[in-house]
Amino acid sequence: MIKADTIIYEKSGIDACLAVLNNGKLREFELFNENGASEGNVYLGRILKKVSLADDKYGFMVNIGDNKDAFMNAQEKGLLEVNMNEGQCVVVQVSKEQRSEKGAKLVRSIQIPGTYLVYRPFGSFIDISTKIEDQEKSKELYNAVQKNISTQQEGWVVRTAAASANINDVIEEMQVLREIYENIRIKARSANAPALLYAKENPLFDLIRRYNDTLTKVIVNDHNLEEKVKTIFSGEVIYNSDPSEEYGIQDMLQDAMQKTIHLPSGGQIHIEETRAFVAIDVDSAGNIARGQTDNLNKEAALEIANQIILRNLSGKIIIDFAGSNEYRFMRNVIDTLEEALAGDNQGARVLGLSKAGNVEILRRRKHPTLLEQFSVECPTCSGTGRVEP
Repeated sequence: MIKADTIIYEKSGIDACLAVLNNGKLREFELFNENGASEGNVYLGRILKKVSLADDKYGFMVNIGDNKDAFMNAQEKGLLEVNMNEGQCVVVQVSKEQRSEKGAKLVRSIQIPGTYLVYRPFGSFIDISTKIEDQEKSKELYNAVQKNISTQQEGWVVRTAAASANINDVIEEMQVLREIYENIRIKARSANAPALLYAKENPLFDLIRRYNDTLTKVIVNDHNLEEKVKTIFSGEVIYNSDPSEEYGIQDMLQDAMQKTIHLPSGGQIHIEETRAFVAIDVDSAGNIARGQTDNLNKEAALEIANQIILRNLSGKIIIDFAGSNEYRFMRNVIDTLEEALAGDNQGARVLGLSKAGNVEILRRRKHPTLLEQFSVECPTCSGTGRVEP
């Protein structure tokens, strides 16, 4: 289970950062521009050009007012294929934020998140969070939402937070989310593309909900935000003008961008981010006895899970553990890795052992990695990290 006891929010101009700590150690970090194209934002975009894809499919480059053109696929599950021309406008939502070399990815199937629900105007089903273990409560929530669905087609996701909510509050939120979407439609009729139609809430609030069970302290450097946090969080809320300095966030970030991590046992983990995948190697550092290797790999599995979340590693992740790559020796290591990543907000999936003996993970890409946020590719070595003799 992923835990956190402290969240730090620090804003400077239009840039802000969020640091998640547990027992004084940095567990998660997000840097964002409050005026940027964040995941969940809804825009009225303008089609710039049509682009051909594989298998006779196609997509569109769209101007949403960001510093890079965004991409929208013409084909989208549950929706009719869109056929548009240059200059036409379309209402879209950011599903993936831009990375260093790619613009944002867009979808047309808008989703509006609330505290207890996610409204899907283009959906048709009610989904209940699998984390709601109380079957009676789950059934009660399903029936309440189904009873209050409007005559028009719409879909809903009941979030984990609804498990402890009053049913009337959940029903009231249904109408609030419908009104947000209706305001998006009204704005879209009169706006000049590119235009922001809806900005998602500050990600601080989502983190507070996510770590509510273990969270004890929220620290902010914004008095207005301090008061808003107090309305939803019963723990300690502190104002600090420079929390990053006091808690040593910069030093921890420097450590989080190093390629090599030293384990207490004496082993090492080496992390390489490539364009195709993330490669992770576990070095036994001479500890090759069977018992030592098993313990080293379990220790490494826990640290690798921490690093995946902290560095926001995503896409394909391939791990070469130390020692034998036979499944009978790796089963407990894989179980440790799965348990450590359980509840990951980006849905990390441990796929198991490949034929080559590597452990493979798939993780949904939401934000740039720490390395992408704080560095650029070297123009001299083109990212190889090597120099000619």
